[in-house]
Amino acid sequence: MTSDVSKSPRDTGRGRTATRVLAASLALTATTFGVAGCDSAAAGTLEGSRLTLPVAGGTAVVDTASLAVSAHTDDGRQMVLSAAADGGLGAPGPVTRTADGASWSYPAKGLKVTASSERGRLRVKMRADRDGSVSWPVTGTDRAASAVQLPRGEGLDIPVRDGFWNRSSEKGGLAGGSVDVGGELALPLWGYSMGRGTGGSGGGAGVSYLTPTDIGTSLRFASTGGRLRATAAHAFDAGEGTRDYDVSFSLTDGNPVAPAADYRSYLAQHGRLGSLRKKIRKHPANGKLLGAFHAYVWGDARTASGVGKLKKLGVDRMWLGYDSGPGPMNAQAVRAAKKAGYLVGPYDTFANGQDPKKADSPTSVWPGRVYPDFCVRKADGTPETGFGNRGCYLSSRAFEKAEPTEHYLADRTRTMVANGADSYFLDVDATGELFRDHGKGHQMTKAGDRAMRLARMQRLANNLVLGSESSQAWANKVLAFNHGSGTPVADGLWKLERDKKTWGGYMPEKAPGAFFKPVQLPADVATAMYDPKYRVPLYETALHSSLVNTERWELSYEKLPAQKTTRALLAMLYNTPLNYVLDGPTIDRNGPELAALQKYFSPLHRAAGTEKMTSFRWLTGDRTVQRTVFGSGKLTVTANFGSKAQGGLPGGCVDAKLSGDQQPRRLCPAQLNG
Repeated sequence: MTSDVSKSPRDTGRGRTATRVLAASLALTATTFGVAGCDSAAAGTLEGSRLTLPVAGGTAVVDTASLAVSAHTDDGRQMVLSAAADGGLGAPGPVTRTADGASWSYPAKGLKVTASSERGRLRVKMRADRDGSVSWPVTGTDRAASAVQLPRGEGLDIPVRDGFWNRSSEKGGLAGGSVDVGGELALPLWGYSMGRGTGGSGGGAGVSYLTPTDIGTSLRFASTGGRLRATAAHAFDAGEGTRDYDVSFSLTDGNPVAPAADYRSYLAQHGRLGSLRKKIRKHPANGKLLGAFHAYVWGDARTASGVGKLKKLGVDRMWLGYDSGPGPMNAQAVRAAKKAGYLVGPYDTFANGQDPKKADSPTSVWPGRVYPDFCVRKADGTPETGFGNRGCYLSSRAFEKAEPTEHYLADRTRTMVANGADSYFLDVDATGELFRDHGKGHQMTKAGDRAMRLARMQRLANNLVLGSESSQAWANKVLAFNHGSGTPVADGLWKLERDKKTWGGYMPEKAPGAFFKPVQLPADVATAMYDPKYRVPLYETALHSSLVNTERWELSYEKLPAQKTTRALLAMLYNTPLNYVLDGPTIDRNGPELAALQKYFSPLHRAAGTEKMTSFRWLTGDRTVQRTVFGSGKLTVTANFGSKAQGGLPGGCVDAKLSGDQQPRRLCPAQLNG
């Protein structure tokens, strides 16, 4: 087991300091080393094809002939960080020394490569002069590799020999499958732990892989000898603007959240880490997110009397959202919610357009010729089909070009918040589903799409408490909250949701079964998404103090009865809100339970919601007892996911202690059920 997290002066991003996640003290943000401050040391040494560069915690060796990478740690460990590039690179050109490393080429692949020591990381950059691909780094090949970290949703830590995950991707595992780093992962990273001890929280070594050039990058998994390996691949495509590929390696102590800690430091160093505290100072309504649960409301829950019921139950903070169908929250209901201290916001999307004569949603209706002129076009000129095969996806660049004169987005927003709403949920804008647009007059790459979305989200965030769906890290500075990145979605979930008989459909209108009907997850989906022994807070480690994160909105707390206790414990452990769907009857039936959970959560989140997560560790070898710390001991949370008491904490319960508490505050969620 490992000790807690060391504090870091480096979250400010100032200076040429170095990254290192300490073995002696789980550094969720790294401590300062003088590596990058010494130019002669940073330049490393070159012997034949072996380029040796200093990194925080040791040295890294890059084989310029094959791109194999190894490391020698200060405590004497030898580690393989990457095997040689898969498929080969051809003969390398001559190596040229640079101020902080070296550069060379692979003429057969049209690649120029530089390797350098930067802020304590090994950074390898590639630039291609032609379209093509490279499969590298090849990771998990070190015989000491014990677990792989993957930011699927909130995050997973998977023992490399685990039988469940070594199954084929068709059977719910990872083997043989691949993930789009830019499209499917919440953070552009992965990591490995080496030789972790029984407690699993460090005391070993590990490596973090950061890929800021996430667009065009994928991660492929293979089971080799019953062990999971992950190989990255990057597509060099001039049309997509992905001719550059950038990978940074850091040595860690093997803690499961160390890669996310490394990424948090990286974001801070590059001015890309948002601050919820600053967002609140700039727009004080953001502060009402602290302590709030989230709920989409239907039927009577959208009325002033429905809001009154919640307030009477003792619920002091809520984020209330409503869809775009008939009967949105009216001005009276919004006033009641704001008076109660709640946030209120509509669901909207700028991504879908349909023929106004046939549109099945008000949010898909646009004035003039937005549809079809703004449709994203494929290379053959056909439109990119929209949500659920309806209409088309709309081009963010087409909107941005038109906005100064036509004000389509500003007019839409003004209409949506005419009832006084002070929040806004903008669907899909912050997800990884980006488009290359070939449409005449609004051509764009996926990177351009991302930039356009950021621009319009920033305008909304200036005046509204803004959230989006399954927000990726690149949107963390503009959003105050997101719905979805808390859920490690397994592929089997989408299959289940398409089965309307089991999952529920969109009727009745005031309480659609898709949101209100309880469902039993298939065993493999439940394991992949909610087995606590695989769950780790990568997203919270990187972004907890930047924005508020919840699960997907169609996975309300009541939707999955078998997972309720686990989900409540995870929410308290990670200091993240639960989300609900509510109508009049569910407030009457489940309101007291919601109120009790929110009453427990509210003071904890108010105290720590703007603090970074500074420690995560397992307290038992079976991973059933887990602990987090926020800030400099501002909040410590211990959750027991097991069935037996451990250290005086009963199974299925959580203890939370604020810095001023004499005794921990205990919650046993199952005792509130029903």
